[in-house]
Amino acid sequence: MAARSHGRAVSDAATDLATGSGEGQAEAGDGGVAAGDPNFMTSLARGLAVIRAFSTHSQRQSIPQLSRRTGLPRATVRRCVYTLAKLGYVVERDRHYALGPRILALGHAYLSSTPLAVTAQPVLDRLSLAVGETASVAIIEEPDREIVYLARSTAARRIMSVHLSPGSRLPAYCTSLGRVLLASLPPAELRTYLSRLKPVAFTERTVTSREKLHHVVESVRKAGYCIVDQELELGLRSIAVPVQDAAGRVVAAMNVGVQAARHSVREMQGRILPALRAAAAELGSQLRS
Repeated sequence: MAARSHGRAVSDAATDLATGSGEGQAEAGDGGVAAGDPNFMTSLARGLAVIRAFSTHSQRQSIPQLSRRTGLPRATVRRCVYTLAKLGYVVERDRHYALGPRILALGHAYLSSTPLAVTAQPVLDRLSLAVGETASVAIIEEPDREIVYLARSTAARRIMSVHLSPGSRLPAYCTSLGRVLLASLPPAELRTYLSRLKPVAFTERTVTSREKLHHVVESVRKAGYCIVDQELELGLRSIAVPVQDAAGRVVAAMNVGVQAARHSVREMQGRILPALRAAAAELGSQLRS
């Protein structure tokens, strides 16, 4: 696929990915996931789809807009936002809806109770201070195989056109965090992921060939780290390594993101990689204790 032009189109696409929303992407998918499952609550899934339809650049939306973004009928969306508003998770003004402050409790409950996110924060802050760049920890989420940010260094440098924070999501195939996590998958799961993947070229550097992506991920598996050079956004480079638990299982990935003009790939390998590996080992050892 041809590389996307820069400007608002790329910024909006990246924002949708980072916030887990986008045209049709927020739909709960009650056809595929729930098919033949009597325990699946379609109404709950649709309510969650409506919540996910809100994004940084689409903070206030009407029922027709939410319907387009989720693929749900307007009547269904109307009942969802009515219920969410009654519960305090959505607020309404002039027939437009926005997430309410109470929605923060959902994300906070997870982050505050997840040892990985809590333990990672001081480690990321020390790493960021040591290398002078932004550091993050993320996990990979099924079934989409997108990465989800769990923690970012407090003094995060703005290096992307879209703001990233805990809870932000990005595709695994074109991010250093994602490729490290894909490299930890069993070979059969990786092949299944790639067979279903529909890669989008965010820049002219983005690898979109499934065959080449498989080769890239296998190279990451052997090297033990990954560098992505301006594949998600021009001017952005990142380097990532796995975080392992006591059993040696990869439970997360840690990365450092830099502006391409500030650091060459060789410099990232020589100066940032050792510090990054040490930080990932430190985090892993704390998870084992």
